Amino acid sequence: MPIIAAPRKYSDELRERATRMAVEARKDPAARNGAGKRIADQLDVHPEALRTWVKRAETDEGLQPGTTSQDAARIAELKREVKELRRANSILKSASAFFAAELDRPLR
Repeated sequence: MPIIAAPRKYSDELRERATRMAVEARKDPAARNGAGKRIADQLDVHPEALRTWVKRAETDEGLQPGTTSQDAARIAELKREVKELRRANSILKSASAFFAAELDRPLR
């Protein structure tokens, strides 16, 4: 069953613009203090949401340590694949046990 994501509160364009503005402001030592809150207020974005976007952008650019968005997506994909393979393996084990029991049963 597919997982349906909740609708996004902020558009992609707004998220990208706010992130770009915050990253640029953080590079300027004079404007760095309070830049996130100031930009969040200007664009009517929750400051914590902006902080999360900036952190992800800086991680993706290699400016901060952490798992990049691309790596996180690949890890999630591999986890889904492992889950499905384990499920299939369990079914195959059950089926082989069933057929082994059938072979051990004496004929009438």
